[in-house]
Amino acid sequence: QVQLVESGGGLVQAGGSLRLSCAASGGAFTMYALGWFRQAPGKEREFVAHISRNSDNTYYADSVKGRFTISRDSAKNTVYLQMNSLKPEDTAVYYCAAERTTTVRIDPREYDYWGQGTQVTVSS
Repeated sequence: QVQLVESGGGLVQAGGSLRLSCAASGGAFTMYALGWFRQAPGKEREFVAHISRNSDNTYYADSVKGRFTISRDSAKNTVYLQMNSLKPEDTAVYYCAAERTTTVRIDPREYDYWGQGTQVTVSS
């Protein structure tokens, strides 16, 4: 059983930056690929970014490509999402999730473990 705890959310002006963290415990961190998702009020949860088990492959939603960067630190059992050039439409609750496959997964139903989420609000 893997536990995931996100942090780093907050209120930021458009054009600003935030770095989200997700600390994992209770399982072998390197056995899991990790993803970030977000959910705005009244909308479905959507894929943001994915990183493979050994960090050799990353994948991004078109809406964040070039602005967001996903990374992981196996020594700290933590995955990060660096968010730059934030826009009001990035406002959402951001979740990290873990899955054990070796291919990119963008469907939230294919993830096994989830964190509780952290709120990101971007003001215009």
